Amino acid sequence: MLLQKQKKNQVAKGNRFLISVNVLGSAGPIRFVVSEDELVGTVIDTALKSYAREGRLPVLGSNLDHFILYCPISGTEALVPWAAIGSAGVRNFVLCKKPQTDDMKKAPPRKAGGGGIWKSWFTKCRSHKISSH
Repeated sequence: MLLQKQKKNQVAKGNRFLISVNVLGSAGPIRFVVSEDELVGTVIDTALKSYAREGRLPVLGSNLDHFILYCPISGTEALVPWAAIGSAGVRNFVLCKKPQTDDMKKAPPRKAGGGGIWKSWFTKCRSHKISSH
């Protein structure tokens, strides 16, 4: 009877796995366990809180709207914050600050899908070697 209850709880909770989040400019990755159905926005928030709790430099801040999460294997497209982290199919990610230029501050927000500026910026960011331990 107890075994059946434990199995039901595991199924309802979803699969959990360890992910690594590399932060550009930081010494090493942040690792923590997530559920496969957890939202990308929640993962960004957890990574920022862990980063701050560990006292890492440079100081990033805590506003998750200022950051984007990439999967370095899948290319230059950022993961959308409302997607499930398990949908990416990988366990290694890169957390970057969104670029803030004068044009972006003045211009109204654009719909997703344009991405020309993002792709060139991300390509430039990827040229930096990110070590994983």
